Amino acid sequence: MTWTDEDLVARSRGGDVESFNQLILRWERPIYALAYRVIGREEDARDICQETFLRAFRALPGFKGQAKFSSWLYRIALNLCRDWVRRQRRAPLVEVPQGVDALDLAAQGKPTESIEDLVSRRELSEAVAEAMALLPQEQRTAIILKEYHGMTFQEIAELQGCPLSTVKTRLYQGLTVLRRRLEKNGLAPAFGHVKNAPFSHEEAKRV
Repeated sequence: MTWTDEDLVARSRGGDVESFNQLILRWERPIYALAYRVIGREEDARDICQETFLRAFRALPGFKGQAKFSSWLYRIALNLCRDWVRRQRRAPLVEVPQGVDALDLAAQGKPTESIEDLVSRRELSEAVAEAMALLPQEQRTAIILKEYHGMTFQEIAELQGCPLSTVKTRLYQGLTVLRRRLEKNGLAPAFGHVKNAPFSHEEAKRV
């Protein structure tokens, strides 16, 4: 039987530690990927991921379920990322480990992928990572949540604590800058990681 997040949370609050371990197994990879994409450092992202679940476990008795468990976890992780950036007193750096796709850690090369395709994909990933690192944190985070974690505009607005129109503007501006930088490097035709802006400039002004 596959338990929902709500089922596992309820069992965890009742003292079932194994149920919380199941939540960790379910959400550890997305939370780590979020932290890594925001701050760009493997070891610090692991620390943030561990601290996220530790804080969630401690705060679980007070979790009333007004928001989805996943959204609650994302909020904890994002707050920890912001704290990390403040402590560093500088913009996060994206360090791309050798042979690792920094912005799509879960993606695996297809068995039939040629060495030329593999190199091209990794070069594109590094270019995207470098361009993302130059964006303001609010724009970068909005893009990560929308394009890589599939969140809705409303969910992002709640996580970032801003109006819906602000989220759409951040996405439009951030994605526009990314496309321009990749076009400048001749990578736009192969740019598959970040989708087209979800609305036009005129639509952004109306929201």
